[in-house]
Parts: sequence; structure tokens; C-alpha cells
Amino acid sequence: MAVSTCTRTPAELGSTVVQQAPALLAQLALLTLLTVTTGLGLAGWAVGVAYLLGLLVLLTQGAWRIRVYRLGPADQVTLARAALIGTVTALVADRLGGHPQLALIIPIAAVALALDALDGHVARRTGTVSALGARFDMEADAFLILVLSVLVATNVGPWVLAIGLMRYAFVAAARLWPWLRAPLRPSWARKAVAALQGIALTAAAAGLAPTVLAGIAVVALSWSFGRDVWWLYRNRAA
Repeated sequence: MAVSTCTRTPAELGSTVVQQAPALLAQLALLTLLTVTTGLGLAGWAVGVAYLLGLLVLLTQGAWRIRVYRLGPADQVTLARAALIGTVTALVADRLGGHPQLALIIPIAAVALALDALDGHVARRTGTVSALGARFDMEADAFLILVLSVLVATNVGPWVLAIGLMRYAFVAAARLWPWLRAPLRPSWARKAVAALQGIALTAAAAGLAPTVLAGIAVVALSWSFGRDVWWLYRNRAA
């Protein structure tokens, strides 16, 4: 087995971290503004700061792993969306801690969902499509869905958590069964179902037929994952 002798220089470390600084500082500014205007509590701050540190470590580690030390313009859009997702996460944690912040969660989550279509467009227009950007975008989507499912579950029931946990269960299963890690065929249906999750959960959190919308979302997502797992199983030999 070959052993990599690649070392990461302090300059590369600094470059990767500094490029994330504007988005991280923006989220801190949002948390501060929320503290002044709405009284964001300790739970919100604790979760918000933990999210920031996790984002910094995981994105830097991911960039190093594939030796990418400069984030592209689309990655910066995803970083801005990640800052909004961190703010939503802090607000949901604060709500669970007893502070009713629902009026602020919905519009911020809606902006984060709207930006999801922008980063891919920017990547294609600027010719900066990358594996790191695609993975970053996917992880941001998955975490926002998880947070929104936690929020909706407080009113509808714990079964809604299946929406947010399904993707992480798939990743965990892939560690046991390597055939689940094979590339999937492109699918517009998969993309449509993924987009539906955020829209349905945000509308459900706003009180628009929450049980119906959450039910539609979990059924659609179960169908999508089930179809992909069956396809991977049938093609596992290849």
C-alpha cells in the first residue's frame, strides 16, 4: 500500500480557513443580532457556535483530503447558505429550549432553500464544478432537512425524524455493505424528491397542513431511497 508523503503547509491551512471566515463571521453577526432583537438564549448560542466549529473543521478536512485549497465562487454561495443553516439550527435549539422563535426560522430557512439552486448555477457558469462543491452542497442540504425535521417533529410526532435521518442511515449502512457506495445513475426524480423535502418541511413548520405535508415528504423520500437501494443491489456485481 502506498503511503502519501504530502504535507500541508501553514499557508495552505491559512488559505482554507481564511476563505471560510466571511461566512463564519456573518453567522456570528446574525446570532448577535438575534440576541439583541429577540433574546436568543444560551442553548441557541451553544448550538450555533458548535455548528460553526464543526463546519470549519469538516470543510477544511474535506478540502485537504482532495487537495483543494481554494474555494470557488459556488462554494462561497454554499458557505453563505451554510451560515443561514447554522442560524436556523441555533433558532431551533433555542425554540426547543423554550424560546418561541418560529417567526424567524421560517424566512431564514426559505432563503437557505432558495440559495440551493444558485450555487449549482454559479458552478456551471464559472466552470468550477468540483467534487468538493457537490459534496458540500449535499451535506448542507441534508443537515438543513435534519434540523427542519426536528422542528416539525415537536408538533407532528417523532416519526417525522425519519425524513432527516434517512440519508444518514443510508451512509451508515454503506459502511457495512460496500455495494451501497457505488455511483448512482442520474435521476431527475431523485432531485425532485430531495427538493420537496425542504419545501414540505418548511411549510409544515409554518403550520400549513403539517401532518399531510410531512407524510407526503416521508413517503416520497422512502420511495426514492428504496428505488436507489434496489437498483444498487441489483447492480452490485458490476
